[in-house]
This record gives sequence, structure tokens and C-alpha cells, in this order.
Amino acid sequence: MSLRTHILGGVGALALIAAATTAMADEWPDLPVGVKNGVAERIGDKLIVGLGSAGAQVFALDLNDTAAGWQALADFNGPAPSQPATAVSDGALYVFSGSGKATEDAASPIIFDTVSRYDLEANAWETLDTTTPVGLLGASAVTLADGRIAILGGYNKELFDTYLSEVLAIDKDTDPDGWNAVVDAYMGMEPKDYRWNDQVLVYDAAGNAWGDLGSVPTLPNTGSAVVQTEPGTFLVINGEIKPGLRTDEVKSVTIGAESAEWSEAAPVPAPEGSDVQEGLAGAYAGMSNGDVIVAGGANFQGARAAADAGNWYAHNGLSKHWALEIFAMQDGQWAQIGQLPDGLAYGGSFTVDDGLLVVGGEDKEKAARTDVFLVKWDGETVSIVD
Repeated sequence: MSLRTHILGGVGALALIAAATTAMADEWPDLPVGVKNGVAERIGDKLIVGLGSAGAQVFALDLNDTAAGWQALADFNGPAPSQPATAVSDGALYVFSGSGKATEDAASPIIFDTVSRYDLEANAWETLDTTTPVGLLGASAVTLADGRIAILGGYNKELFDTYLSEVLAIDKDTDPDGWNAVVDAYMGMEPKDYRWNDQVLVYDAAGNAWGDLGSVPTLPNTGSAVVQTEPGTFLVINGEIKPGLRTDEVKSVTIGAESAEWSEAAPVPAPEGSDVQEGLAGAYAGMSNGDVIVAGGANFQGARAAADAGNWYAHNGLSKHWALEIFAMQDGQWAQIGQLPDGLAYGGSFTVDDGLLVVGGEDKEKAARTDVFLVKWDGETVSIVD
């Protein structure tokens, strides 16, 4: 890792960094359709992106032939999930849980408990004969050296399914009091009451079997950014601790054959010009120049103060904020090193040879973006390569 000690600090840093930012055209082809809250995984030299806002559509970009653009793959084989947990094991893509409507005419979405596998060579999907032990909407999945998949976080299926069923059964215009009562009751709970998955779940892809490595020592998160820093060790960056409320915490976990060992890392700092880091959900993260890079993400400005004051419906009345900032971590410390062209969250992140590839996502208009660009950090300046 090589974040230089002479990186500029203070309010003037961003202006100087921005002046040093370069843009190069036509390096990375845009997606055929906007993709947010979907899947983004790498199988060999192919980047796989889709689902979420793209519905059943899935696309691949060959890193050896980027000029050919994103090529359509076989459509997903069931109701298309939003915000599933995903990972690759033994050359196959696994998709766990997520949310959506079980049928087109369903009254409300549910959290799925299904597991699907995509075979790139056969260009085919299959639904596996297993179910997830708990709801895994918004969870993070990582692949271990032995091919197992570890999964962190995830919404509680029973509570979330019930909430959506109840709130969508009420006409907000004709019964605002009833609608508000349901929303206030769900959104006003303390974090622990959401009963999110607090276990380090392990899926054995070869044996199609489930296990766990014990509980997470802090509140479970959803929407975290996760980066492998060395074999078996992962940085878990921010995420939600309840709907609408993020954390600035960063944790390191080393996952072995029979245990998961946790330690605390430095929190992501407040953006320059602000005193508070609200925490980031759906941020982009990976490596560039040997440093961990975190960019974008979304939060609600003022939610942490509301929660600290005992108002657990912390984002009530607040506008969602899509972050621009880019941070780098070296020797356990963070520094803000630049900005994205636009505030973005909930897209795909890939570590490629030259930096962090940002794929799709959601902007401040809540639109699914098709943009693909590289965040390239050389230790002194950030370049955005289109």
C-alpha cells in the first residue's frame, strides 16, 4: 500500500486534486441498460453484471476484448432479485436471496430464500435444491480459498415481508393515518429489533450445504462494501444498521476453516467540509495502486444526529444523499483523495489491473445508470478513465 504522506489536506485539496484529474474517452463501454441493486461479479476475465433494475437481463464484458462491449447472457431463470448476495465459486456465479415479486400479479414483494447458479461455459442458470437459512437481502458474500462462500448481514425475511404486505395493502391517499402508523412502527424500531442476520453464514458450494462461523461482534450490516485485503481477510466498510441509518464503522474479518476473527479498523472520515460521516451504503470499493479505495455510496444527512437523540425513525423527513467522495486507506488510515463525476451508489465494483472499475448504479434522480469508468489512483492524483 502506498498512500503518500504528502497528499494534500484541507478544503483546498479537492480543488487541486480535481485539477489533476484527467478523463480519457472510449476506454470502457457503457452498459446496454442501467443497472442498480443487481449483481456484479468476475469470472476469469469476464465481468458479469445484471439483475436488479435490469430485471432478468445479465451481461458480460470480456476484459480481453472490451471493444466488443457488453454481451447479453442467458436471462435469469426465475423472478429477478434485487439486492441479492452474490459470489463466484469454482467458476460458477451463485445468487442468494434478494427481493422481488414471486409472481407478476403478487400484491407485494418478498425476500427470496432461493439460491441460483450460473454456469458461464454453458450460459445457463439453475435453481439449486436448497434454501437460505435466513433472509439475505442486502447481504455481502465473499469467496474463500477452499471454494466456500461466506455471507454477512441480510434483512430478516419474516419482518420485512410482513411490513411490505401491510403497508402496500393500505391506500396512503385515503388512509394516511393507517399508512403512517405501519411505517412509523417499522421504521421507529431500534437496530437490534430488526433481527438482521448476525451470523457469519458459510455455504459449501461443492456439497450444497450450509453452516456458520459464529456471530458478528457488532450490529449486523446490510449494503456494506467489502474488499479482500489479503487471502482470507476482508474489510467490511460501513453499510446500514437499520433502514435509513448507516454506520461509519469499518471492520476487518479473517475467515478460516472453522472460525472468523474480527477486529476494528479506522472509520471512514467525514467528507471535507463536514464534521460528520453519516456512513455509506452501496458504496463502490476495491483496490488501486495497492490501496483500498471507497467511492460514492448513499446516506441521509442528519440521520446519525437524530438517532443519537433517541429518534430511531432517524431518516424521517430527510432527503437521501448520493456521495461524491473518493477515499483511500493505507497503513490503517483513510484520506479523501478526490471525487466521482456524480454522486452514485448501488452499482458494481471491480478491481481491475489499473484501478477500481465503477459500473452502473443509482444517481440523485434515482435513475439506474449505464456509465462505466475507471477510478485510477497513482498515489498522488485520481484519474477518471471513461
